[in-house]
Amino acid sequence: MNFFQQLLSNYVLMSAATAWLVAQLLKLPINYFFNNEWDWSILISPGGMPSSHSAISTAAALAIGLKEGFDSSLFALAMTLATIVIYDAISIRRQAGIHAEWINKIVEEIFKSSNFSYKKLQEVLGHTPFEAIGGVVLGIFNALIVWVVYYGL
Repeated sequence: MNFFQQLLSNYVLMSAATAWLVAQLLKLPINYFFNNEWDWSILISPGGMPSSHSAISTAAALAIGLKEGFDSSLFALAMTLATIVIYDAISIRRQAGIHAEWINKIVEEIFKSSNFSYKKLQEVLGHTPFEAIGGVVLGIFNALIVWVVYYGL
């Protein structure tokens, strides 16, 4: 079996990869629904609904649990990492985005009053808890669907 066949036959990797792809693609119509515009940059941007970080880490953890057993050390590691990723997305990265928003406002005020140039900071870095939960749910469903595709019921 060649390298690409091995990658495609890796259930855990395919669960994680398809969860990420589906999450990123879902961001387009969801963003359109709320903002009434097609923003193609959202496909490669952090933040948004659903959280692709939450989806990929949850899908990988569940896929490992299904394949290796929920009592395995590998599942414990995957679950620990998924928890860290989700916590980071809804707390640290979210706060960094709020800080960026305020810094941009302050710099705009400075810019208005003098000759000052700057590059605007990216404000959408993290996720709301709702976006993270959306990613978790997507990851769970994705891992289960890929399990059925690979192993049947």
